[in-house]
Amino acid sequence: MSQLPIIEVMPALLQAIGTHSQVILKAAPGAGKSTYLPLCLLEQKLGDVAHLSGKIIMMEPRRLAARNIAHYLAKQLGEKVGATVGYRIKGDSQVSEKTRLEIVTEGVMTRMIQSDPELNGIDLIIFDEFHERSIYADTALAFGLEVQQALRDDLKILVMSATLDQQALCSLLPDAQYIESQGRGYPIEYHYSPLKPNEYVVPRLAQLIPRWLEQETGSMLVFLPGVGDIVRLQQLLIQQKNRPGDGDCLSHVDIFPLYGQLDSKAQQLAIQPSPQGRRKICLATNIAETSLTIDGVRMVIDSGLERSAKFDPKTGITRLEQHMIAQSSAIQRAGRAGRLEAGICIRLYSQEMLQQQLKVPIPEILRSDLTSLKMELIQWGAQQADELMWLDTPPQSNLTQAADLLKSLNLLDVNGQLTAQAKASQRFGLEPRLSAMMLGSQALSSKALDSSYVMTAIALVALLEEPEKSIIDISHSLHRWQSHSHPKVSRLNQRSQQLARQVGLLNSAFSVSSVDSSKLGVCLAMAFPDRIAMQRNGMIGDYLLANGHGASMNEHDALASEKMIVAIDVMRTSDSVRSQSSHLKAPHFKAMNSQIFRAVKIDMADIEACLPQLIELQTQVNWDDNKGQIIAEEQRRLGKLVLTRRRLPKPEPELITKALLDYIRRKGLTVLPWSDKSDNLLHRMRNGRDWLPQQSWPELDDETLLAQLEHWLAPYMLNIDTVGQLKKVNMVQALLAYLSWPLNQQIDEWLPTHYTLPTGNRKAIRYRDKAEPVLSVRMQEIFGESDSPVIAQGQKKLVLELLSPAQRPLQITQDLAGFWQSSYKDVQKEMKGRYPKHIWPDDPANHVPTAKTKRNFIEKE
Repeated sequence: MSQLPIIEVMPALLQAIGTHSQVILKAAPGAGKSTYLPLCLLEQKLGDVAHLSGKIIMMEPRRLAARNIAHYLAKQLGEKVGATVGYRIKGDSQVSEKTRLEIVTEGVMTRMIQSDPELNGIDLIIFDEFHERSIYADTALAFGLEVQQALRDDLKILVMSATLDQQALCSLLPDAQYIESQGRGYPIEYHYSPLKPNEYVVPRLAQLIPRWLEQETGSMLVFLPGVGDIVRLQQLLIQQKNRPGDGDCLSHVDIFPLYGQLDSKAQQLAIQPSPQGRRKICLATNIAETSLTIDGVRMVIDSGLERSAKFDPKTGITRLEQHMIAQSSAIQRAGRAGRLEAGICIRLYSQEMLQQQLKVPIPEILRSDLTSLKMELIQWGAQQADELMWLDTPPQSNLTQAADLLKSLNLLDVNGQLTAQAKASQRFGLEPRLSAMMLGSQALSSKALDSSYVMTAIALVALLEEPEKSIIDISHSLHRWQSHSHPKVSRLNQRSQQLARQVGLLNSAFSVSSVDSSKLGVCLAMAFPDRIAMQRNGMIGDYLLANGHGASMNEHDALASEKMIVAIDVMRTSDSVRSQSSHLKAPHFKAMNSQIFRAVKIDMADIEACLPQLIELQTQVNWDDNKGQIIAEEQRRLGKLVLTRRRLPKPEPELITKALLDYIRRKGLTVLPWSDKSDNLLHRMRNGRDWLPQQSWPELDDETLLAQLEHWLAPYMLNIDTVGQLKKVNMVQALLAYLSWPLNQQIDEWLPTHYTLPTGNRKAIRYRDKAEPVLSVRMQEIFGESDSPVIAQGQKKLVLELLSPAQRPLQITQDLAGFWQSSYKDVQKEMKGRYPKHIWPDDPANHVPTAKTKRNFIEKE
């Protein structure tokens, strides 16, 4: 450790921790911030400046890093994990009364703060690798800052990373002491080898890896965007290795995958030292970007690609996107090559392309499902997110969607407060959907005097936390667990027993053999009521979800023929992401499809027997395009799924109006009877929002107008009961009423439909969205004018389209005076010969305007 760069700033860092409540540390990869600093804080080798008699909590974004750092630090102290240094991750904990430093994952930290807001006995919280900006890290920091302000002014917070957004963080923590550790332990040599258009990452890497292994010593770390790419590349390399003659450079090389879903033993195999005389290739996702030192690695090949999830609050579905990494991620990846000795980084992109990318990734809190965060905020006592201090305030649209889901799970009441059920669920430490399932299964078991529902829910939580890759039907995973062929049997057994203790099973401990697979669907429907799905039109593998959105699975999957399923894991992705990764210069991805990655079958009879509250009786009135008439039905519905329907007689007028409004929303505003006058009015209203923003204009985009049809259009649809009768609607009156007083009186003054020329003629002003207003006028009628007319309280000049006597455009200008002095001479020369009967004066700026020819024009003296 003697050469670690952080040693140079350690005196200043310890001094800052001793004298400041908040400290920001920026240190390059390999500087020692995750290892040397915690040891110094424990042993205080550099003096007794920072007095920390209480516990230190250091948060890591990943479980693998938390375990490894804890084991490394304990080894440096000559102890076992759980003594001075311990760790807590989801489902696993090694701490004791002696533990002074706890390495925890960020979700664990949030639960610690929620259960003890004063953080008794804790002196320092360290946010390591904060640049990863997980939701839990942002939330824990927001909570920690409020604890500092309201409860614990002696609590210390240290935020550190290699590539943190310094400006944003210093703005959030203006009083924090900022310290930067310069330099890196070992130099890195960079090589740029961009992919060609339409060239795929995996085949290219299969060519490059053997070449670099022949040229250089040491092991290699390869960054790929996804697990599928890792598996394919591993297969290709193994094939090369086994081919006589071709695999010589791979003969003494071991190939290991490394990604989050791997079990801990497989992850440890990837990062531990290679045996004497052997090398390794580690094929990794961005899990290996931070907090890990993979022994022997001095070569990094960076594909430059990653996959991230973006949540759509309108559909409740997450979209998987493949894109170029941010500049900070490129720095982190390259830094893995220089941790132990001088290294090499080969980038499959150009330096110019890297400079065009974002400096830091878009934080998770701006692009994710915020259901768990909404629960955390309400539990914390913050009804609105902006009551806390954030680097990036969570989007309101995502929080609103989260609140709606929590209400459907009976975890929030109509006032947005936690229900008794939600408060009871907090003991589980699970995400809201799974908490709702656990509580619902307890209620069913109690009602039926049958513990199998609880047993099934416990098994499902364990299985969902440790998902098997490429297994769609979760009942298959359960069967593999019951037959002891599941790859994570011991982990599943340990987690299920822990959950059983939390539930408080009295009669017996959990036994996977007692889990009833026929109850899987009902239990999961309690967690995913919006994802109950029915097969669409008898099409195998094609489903409509209860939330109204479609999703599909491969028609050859055994579940694809089921009439009803619960789609647990639905991702909106592209064919390109699902097949093989191409570089961003390749053609655009194919159309997006919502794909079902994990599901289970469910019977309608089970829903009706166990979850009748999900089924509603509704009267639906719709316009039938094929029959050309209003159809009224009584429907039994599960969300957007129609279970049964019964035809009703002609409905009441208000229901007819609602059906026609739904028809307009479905077809769009173009089905309304627009005229030149109403079309022009809408353009004027929209331009008014842009040109006179200080006025109280309503929202006027198509989406808002469609959403507000009941407000502005419905009052003008009296006695209209067919689509054909929509032509009777007075669109001008409807729009003016939506505009409301006083704007509907002032718009004609501010944005007039016509302009009166000096000759007395009135000419129409042309308005278009996001465009300048245009006045077309014959040139003779604007003689004597020195500037374009203005509208919108003087904010906008009219664009003058100057016409010939035959009404053909001659010039377009907003600078009339400049035109008279310059271009007019050329126009005059040409027009005199073509239109000799009309006036073409030498000094148009001072000539009397006219709409007449020479013969009828009498110039005023």
